[in-house]
Amino acid sequence: MMLRTAVLFSVLSLLRLGAAVPHNTFDGEGFPACNDVAQVYRPSTVNEIQALVKDASSKGKPVRASGNGHMWCKTRLVVTRSSANNFSDDTMCSDDPNTIIIKTDAVNRISDLVMKDGVGSVVVEAGATFPQVAEWLHERGAALGYTLVNWNITIAGAIAMGAHRSSLREHSQVSSAALALDIINGNGELVHLEKDTSDTWLAATTSLGLLGIIVRVKLEVYADFKVYADQKVLDEAEVLNGDIYAQISPYVTANYWWWPGLKKFHLRTYGVVPMTKAGNAFQSTFSVTDFEGNFARGLLNTGQNLSAPNFVAEGIFFALWSFPNFHDKKTDLAHVFWPVHGYAYDVLIGGLYPNQKPEWEYGLHGRTLELAVPIPQANALLKRVRELFDQASKDGKPVTATYRR
Repeated sequence: MMLRTAVLFSVLSLLRLGAAVPHNTFDGEGFPACNDVAQVYRPSTVNEIQALVKDASSKGKPVRASGNGHMWCKTRLVVTRSSANNFSDDTMCSDDPNTIIIKTDAVNRISDLVMKDGVGSVVVEAGATFPQVAEWLHERGAALGYTLVNWNITIAGAIAMGAHRSSLREHSQVSSAALALDIINGNGELVHLEKDTSDTWLAATTSLGLLGIIVRVKLEVYADFKVYADQKVLDEAEVLNGDIYAQISPYVTANYWWWPGLKKFHLRTYGVVPMTKAGNAFQSTFSVTDFEGNFARGLLNTGQNLSAPNFVAEGIFFALWSFPNFHDKKTDLAHVFWPVHGYAYDVLIGGLYPNQKPEWEYGLHGRTLELAVPIPQANALLKRVRELFDQASKDGKPVTATYRR
């Protein structure tokens, strides 16, 4: 056993990705999740993760897990009636230089698919991403359902951070699909939890990694199905003064994109269609060609000190987004008309188009301000934001942005 352990750590030592350096988010260099870490390990099995945690625990070293580098922002803004303050959240790491990072992306096995009457379960390991699991299930006639988020995120990481889609009709928080979890706690012990209504389960399914590393998830899955995506343009007043609940509740999931400089919205809606419906639509929100990536970066950079280029950019992006951001999965030809149809995961999330890169590889980065309010307060919130936009224009500082909900 001692020899095996020595060999294990010898091998893992070769997989260290750095020492006393920043550990970056998926955005890459210049976007650190942790400013200073001792080591980054990339194990390939659950047992190796457990051994690393036990060793770190015995030496008093902090441990953090990292999938593909998505996590909550480390700074949050708390607004009260009398003040607004920034607070630091150590959801990824505390910047203790002794911290070790365990990258889970190579621990990505998928197994134990069981189906009965259109419902079943599957077991996935810590580093398995949504597209990996979705493709594996699709090949076997199954699907994830609506508990989905961006394509390059690990399922275990999404559960830990409370990630979610938006739906009034279906379960859309990723953790709602979890039936059981295996977590390696701070002592290196493997803890198994079954879904129930206890505080322990609720804490584990939105733990921000603070209870340990989620190394296995048993997920609820369904027989594969097809959906459509449709989109229409709404005048701003139709949303701000309209019945938002009535506009989105008929659909399994829906999104608004706000174009405040144009006073327009895009309303994207999704619904189920028969499996016999023709179509292999595949969505991509992040894919860009070399020309698109470089042009967008140049255009946006010119708007750092001037408002006019930002309004030009908004007009261009609005026109582009009015067309489907879908290709045919088999031919890679672009769809040009709404609605589009295809298998559930391909339409709801999709991924990267062939021979294209994600936008952040061209230096295109953004910050998201998420304002979460109950649906009955949505109109008041949007109207208040419109008031602020209008006031900024009166003050000679016009602002434009896109808003998605």
